[in-house]
Amino acid sequence: MTGDEQTAEVEPALRSYGISVEEIDGGDPLDLTYMTAFPGREVHHGEIGRALNALIDEAEADEWEPVRVEATVVRAPGDVLGTWRAEPEWFEALAAYEISETEFSSRVLETLSHADEPAEANGDADDSAAADGDVDPADGNDSAASGDST
Repeated sequence: MTGDEQTAEVEPALRSYGISVEEIDGGDPLDLTYMTAFPGREVHHGEIGRALNALIDEAEADEWEPVRVEATVVRAPGDVLGTWRAEPEWFEALAAYEISETEFSSRVLETLSHADEPAEANGDADDSAAADGDVDPADGNDSAASGDST
């Protein structure tokens, strides 16, 4: 399946999971830009989970061959909230029951960065708290990706 064919399958799947796709390039990597429904100061983990579930479902249905996913989350066109990524090996390991859904989610959350964080703040302390599911309810992030995703 070519990148264009995969995009034709993946975009409607993402939209069916409530992901507001702004741009998508179905090549390798799959470059995804989506507008968040939660335009606070942090990327909503549950929304990441919905995007991942759409991709996992497409892969399980043989409608998408896992590739690296590079996602950009925007509040509005041009207003980047953050980015995250997922590696093809993670999708394959999940499908083969080599890693758990929680481990898959944790790996993705470890890649999460927020646009208004200084580059050095994207290190261990902030990411490990996200990976552990420590979420501040005041931020509007009511769940970690492991709770709403896979």
